[in-house]
Amino acid sequence: MPTAVNFASEYLAQLNVFSEQCSLPRIRALHLPPVQPVQGHAGEFCAVELTDGSLGLSYVRLGDTLAQLRQGAETLLPAGADALEVARRFIDETGPARVIGFATANAISRCLFDRAGFRPGDSSDSTGQMNPQAGESIGMIGLFKPLLGRVLKSGARLTVVELRADLVGEHDGYRVTLDASELAACSKVISTSTLLLNDTLDSMLAQCRHASWFAMVGPSAGCLPDALFARGVTLLGGSWIRDRQGFVAALTSGAPHSEFTSKFALTPEGYPGWRELIQRAGKSNVAAAKGH
Repeated sequence: MPTAVNFASEYLAQLNVFSEQCSLPRIRALHLPPVQPVQGHAGEFCAVELTDGSLGLSYVRLGDTLAQLRQGAETLLPAGADALEVARRFIDETGPARVIGFATANAISRCLFDRAGFRPGDSSDSTGQMNPQAGESIGMIGLFKPLLGRVLKSGARLTVVELRADLVGEHDGYRVTLDASELAACSKVISTSTLLLNDTLDSMLAQCRHASWFAMVGPSAGCLPDALFARGVTLLGGSWIRDRQGFVAALTSGAPHSEFTSKFALTPEGYPGWRELIQRAGKSNVAAAKGH
């Protein structure tokens, strides 16, 4: 069942505790994709970079978000700004400011992971370890075209819930609908992490009350997963940036950046929890200070 406090508030409260225990890096830069449409995920995400090199991603193709970011990047995110203050925009703001807030929160999460020495395990497949079976009813929130072949080949029945009316209808082996209530018949659901930006997370999870498996995947799924696991998400799959310089160059040019990242999968069983991570990060800080 959805909790009373929304995801954004819970997420930022956890990052606030991190900031109280350890000093946070500040904002270094905002990296934006080119305006022209590109294929795949290239060009769909921005990255906020902190002064320690931590990067956090967020989707930018909602409405005219990217255009607004390009027009007001320096005003919205000045270099040297307090990272936690910017991250709070994920709670308090809308539109481009909220997108930047989410990306910054994700950058702080990456900073925490690194300081705690925590690296999520690699994902074993592109479907968030769904393992679809013949006859199963699979739900998909947001049309993931690269995943269609794998799901349909299994013989599972696929229902896709979309916001775009132009995609609605019967397709080759699957159906697209605007009616989220149809997810109630699905035993497994895979969702885009865009739910975190458009405030539909709790309402969508409520529709998936009969699903035993709910995976949230996407490059911007780089947040602390605790509040998601508490709401019934069973797997969080995102992109782990391995080569910061190469990734930024690819993002800003609109080129594919898969060679600079690896896909990870986080589950409740393989995750120590945000409090444990902060404790580890604090010990790392103390050890570093003694080393000097």
